[in-house]
Amino acid sequence: MTIKSFLIGFYIFTKAKTILMSLLINLITVVFTVILMECMSWFIHKYLFHGPLWFIHKSHHERHNSFLEWNDVFAILFAALSLYLMFIDRFDFGFRFFIGLGITLYGLIYFVIHDWFVHQRIRAFKTKNAYLSLIRKAHKIHHKNQGKENGKAFGLLFVKKNVVKASSSYE
Repeated sequence: MTIKSFLIGFYIFTKAKTILMSLLINLITVVFTVILMECMSWFIHKYLFHGPLWFIHKSHHERHNSFLEWNDVFAILFAALSLYLMFIDRFDFGFRFFIGLGITLYGLIYFVIHDWFVHQRIRAFKTKNAYLSLIRKAHKIHHKNQGKENGKAFGLLFVKKNVVKASSSYE
């Protein structure tokens, strides 16, 4: 083995290691953002949507015949934020891009689980998956109270089993 081939091999190894580390950091950023979005969504839902922003969010707790509701404004705002973050970092693919990607991924998860599965705005699938059934049940508990006050189960992905057990009489 010549010194030249050793240096070329070392260079390739170093670049590959850097690329893999960068991919790992970006993946961690996306996953962390999705988890943080769920925590923020719980807080925002409980203290803002069922607080000063109730005048918009109450459309989600009322029966209606249209596909869209005023509450969808919040999804548009989060989509705009994620698109903005990805747009400003579109050339470097820096941390803002991957935070925006995490927000987008959370929005997709939210749409599929909340709008599609729980509320069946698009009637497409049913499941007997225990975790998804728990999410649906917790959300029904949340909607049991039609008003602004005394709500329960404000999250989507993290379900407290004691909330579901305490309200197991509601279906």
